[in-house]
Amino acid sequence: MSSIISIKNVEKTYSGGFKALDPVNLEIRQGEILALLGPNGAGKTTLISIICGIVQKSGGKIRVGGFDTEEDYRQTRSMIGLVPQELHTDSFETVWNTVSFSRGLFGKPRNDDHIEKVLRDLSLWEKRNREIMTLSGGMKRRVMIAKALAHEPQVLFLDEPSAGVDVELRKDMWNLVETLRSTGVTIILTTHYIEEAEAIADRIAVIRRGKLLLVEDKGDLMSKLGRKTLLIHLSKSVKSLPETLAKHGLELSEDGMTLTYEYETAGKRTGITSLLSDLSAAGLKFRDIETRQSSLEDIFVGLVSEAA
Repeated sequence: MSSIISIKNVEKTYSGGFKALDPVNLEIRQGEILALLGPNGAGKTTLISIICGIVQKSGGKIRVGGFDTEEDYRQTRSMIGLVPQELHTDSFETVWNTVSFSRGLFGKPRNDDHIEKVLRDLSLWEKRNREIMTLSGGMKRRVMIAKALAHEPQVLFLDEPSAGVDVELRKDMWNLVETLRSTGVTIILTTHYIEEAEAIADRIAVIRRGKLLLVEDKGDLMSKLGRKTLLIHLSKSVKSLPETLAKHGLELSEDGMTLTYEYETAGKRTGITSLLSDLSAAGLKFRDIETRQSSLEDIFVGLVSEAA
């Protein structure tokens, strides 16, 4: 799959000496959903702002659709839609006018049918003649998304789009994301709702302190770094475990009723057969066994902790 955004050795150091981005290299594929994860201050918004032309980079090259973001800034900016974290709207303007005006800013000809479709998709059609100042915070967020889509961008950046919004908007937004992806739009999102990234992203990128720790297909990441936990619920409580079980690295619960065993999902041998055999030899009987798969959140926390 071809890349629509190519980031080569991009870095950012502010005048005070703070290095917000170490050299970042990243290829973003045409039509994919990429989730950019990282703690506050990791460099997510800085990277997005540089790609969108809002912040000037200190070094490196970025190409969008084959165009350089500095030399061909008109072409690259017309290809990009951005929904920032902060709400920036003209309070005294109507929903229809502000969204239509956003389309005109990118030199696009008037297209009322497209504006209507965007407003309907975001449940804004009934409020198209309302002044933005009269809308709720959630509705203002919808207007921000509509403005970003008004000029039919090929790339859409969503910077913490779910922060502080209601469940209904979140559902509408992710339905819209899926629809856009099906038409070939590339979507890059930053989010604190890791379960959403796990549900809709094709690839996961993790950044911390300006360094890109990894970029992986979601399935491959879960396979490589994910772990499964085997919970063995004993028939009777025990105070301690026999020495013969030490090699398995078991953890005994405080009430002595549950053993916890962790193993790699990608491993050829899980060690479970040997474990159950040794349990039987030690005279320990169990009444139930259950497994739990580590989530993307578990993986993310582990990666960030290792990089601290």
